[in-house]
Amino acid sequence: MFILRKYIVITFVSLGAAMALTSCSETKIAQCQRLIQTVNEGTASLEAKKGSQVSTSLELAKELEGVSNKLKGTQYKDEQLEKYKTQYAEIFANLSQKIDKAAKGLGATKKAESSAGGREKIQKAKADMDDALKSATDAAKKLDGVVPELNKYCSQPE
Repeated sequence: MFILRKYIVITFVSLGAAMALTSCSETKIAQCQRLIQTVNEGTASLEAKKGSQVSTSLELAKELEGVSNKLKGTQYKDEQLEKYKTQYAEIFANLSQKIDKAAKGLGATKKAESSAGGREKIQKAKADMDDALKSATDAAKKLDGVVPELNKYCSQPE
């Protein structure tokens, strides 16, 4: 009889611990909220600083790199959210690099001298900026495409 009680007590303690652990684990909704909050930081920076001058664009590039790094450093138990996180981290890193490149190209055109060599620098910088801005536009389109997917996934019941 004593052994049976011992097993019953162990079972209840184990069951209680399992329930406590389960209730403490983060739900899909909470994980979605964390991911969406971080993504919103990046998109808010983009909206606030789009079309800005060189120094602001360089600042934006650093902010987006920070958002990308923050995403990379976050873990989600939900496998699909991990995939979305990776997509967003790559998009923000790409945007950061392209905006940085475009801003530096714009800065180079402002510093170029009025000479044949200066005109060559301006033409090269313009080509670099056009390439960077096209790539940034493509990355922004990817961002726009992933947002509805994440919202749809997060609105589904667990």
